[in-house]
This record gives sequence, C-alpha cells and structure tokens, in this order.
Amino acid sequence: MKRLVSGIKPTGDLTLGNYIGAIKQFVNMQNELIDTEFFIFIADLHAITTPQERLVLRKNIKSIAALYIACGLDPEKVNIFIQSEISEHAELNYIMESTLYIGEMERMIQYKEKKESQTEGIRTSLLTYPALMAADILLYDANFVPIGEDQKQHLELTRTAANRFNFLYGDTFTIPEGIIPKTGARIMGLQNPEQKMSKSADKSAKDYILLIDDLKVVANKIKSAVTDSDNLVKFDKENKPGISNLLTIFSALTNISIKDLEEKYKDSNYGTFKSDLANVVVDELSPIQNKYNEIINSKELDDILDKGRDRAKLIARRKLDKVYHKVGLGRKK
Repeated sequence: MKRLVSGIKPTGDLTLGNYIGAIKQFVNMQNELIDTEFFIFIADLHAITTPQERLVLRKNIKSIAALYIACGLDPEKVNIFIQSEISEHAELNYIMESTLYIGEMERMIQYKEKKESQTEGIRTSLLTYPALMAADILLYDANFVPIGEDQKQHLELTRTAANRFNFLYGDTFTIPEGIIPKTGARIMGLQNPEQKMSKSADKSAKDYILLIDDLKVVANKIKSAVTDSDNLVKFDKENKPGISNLLTIFSALTNISIKDLEEKYKDSNYGTFKSDLANVVVDELSPIQNKYNEIINSKELDDILDKGRDRAKLIARRKLDKVYHKVGLGRKK
C-alpha cells in the first residue's frame, strides 16, 4: 500500500485558502486513492520557528484537528495526529540536518522572504525547518505529498535529502512525488489579490475568510472583495487578479469550470456574481461549522488523535530504527 503525508501549521485559525488549497484536496483524495494510507498531521513543531503564545498554540492545535474532521477527513481512512507527539520527527530532523548543506537551506525562497520580514534575530530553526519537513515526509516513506506551487522547492529538497542518504547508506527512503491540485491550489487575498490568502498581523480581517467566521461576516467579506472597474466576469490573472481569484474560489467549491462560469455570468455584473459566490461559500462552511462545534470539546476528538498517534508512532519508530542502524548509531550490531 502506498502512503500520502501532509500537515498544516497551527499558527492561526484556518482560512478558506487552507480549505480549498489543502483540506478539500485531502478529502477528495481519501476517496479516490483507495490503495493509499494517509498520514495528516498538525505541524506544531514547525509553528515554533517564530514565538507563539503557549495557550493560543494549544488552542490552535486542537482547533485544526477538529476542523480536519469537520471538513470531511474520515478517521477510518486517515491517520490524524499531532506532530510533536511523535518524537521521531525531531530525531529524524537531526539526521536530515546532518545530510543537507547550509547552502541548500539558505536558497529556500520562504527562508529568504521571512528573513527579510523579521524584526528580531533569526532563529536557527527558521533556517533549518526544511530538514524537519523532509523528516516529516521520509519518516513514513511517503509516495505522495500534496503541495502548492510555493512548496515545490521544499519537496525538491526532500527528494535531494532522500537520494543523498540512499547513496551514502544504501536504499532506505522512498523518493516522494508531489501532487498539485488542478483547481484552487493558491487562493489569494480578498483585498490584496496579489498575495496569498493568510491570517497574519499585517493583513486586514477583510482580506481572509476563516472557516469559523460568522457566516454573515463571510458573506460581507465576499461582497466587499476587491475587483476592478470594467464589471466583466472574466479570468485574467495578470490584468484582473481580483475577479480571477473569486472565479477560482467559485470553481473550486462548485466543480464548475472557470470557462463555464465566465459563460454563465457574461451578461451579469460583479454584484450579482459576488452575491452568488457569497451564497456558495456560506453553504459550504455552514455544515463544517456545525460539525466543528459538535466535536471540538468531545472525547471523540481525543480518541481520533490517540488512534492516529499510535499508528504513526508504530511506522515512525520502525523507520527511525532502520535509519539509526544504517548510520551506525547506538550499540546494535
């Protein structure tokens, strides 16, 4: 059986962009890839590359776990767990740091961008976190890794680490392949469609939609999204980024092609289009919020995380023992 691995950092509430670009894809794939075992985790170790408030981080970890399930991930098909509860992630991280080079880390685009935006000193983990990402993937011999366009470089570094380790120590790791969703892989901000949708300190609350936002607020955010002045519903990412982003969201949530949406709204104005899209988004989020509220404080959620942890721990320990043996660590002959 093949394996698929992915995770999301609990650095804030999940957005519509996270849902369309990642979670919705996981839900679709769990039903399509029936010969594949899924390992979907909350990447809390990755969160602490920047300072986090302890209680807020714990709240976010639990919230994301509940949203995974509320959005449709089936615990009978998917192993859902918390990264830090599997110590093998951190252990293999050091092996990966000992396999990769500093120059390879420094070339990571996200590192360069975050380094420029940091106002305080740069933490070592901000430089080396791609090694932990590699460990996350290789620990489970993942065949597939769902990625966005901005994550290709990290996956290539993971492949480099796996190939280098295999060359040095013999065949050990599976070389993973990336899966890029055809629609909705990168959802942009509603007020700034030139940048990826995210909840961050420098973003207006109108720029993003949280999965747990009040539904009236959700509708208003869609209706007030930035477009342009020509009132033509047409996909043109370069010249019409705002309406193009809204078309992408509409298409991703309804499975109606962008071309068909252009045809449907060719004689409509932006107001009509936005109103219809607002209804689509609200209808999508309503059952998610109902399920989320049902399980967020339940024993069911803890049971699901325990089950996912135990399965992940079993696989991870076996792999790490093999890695240690290959490298020559410990007393085992």
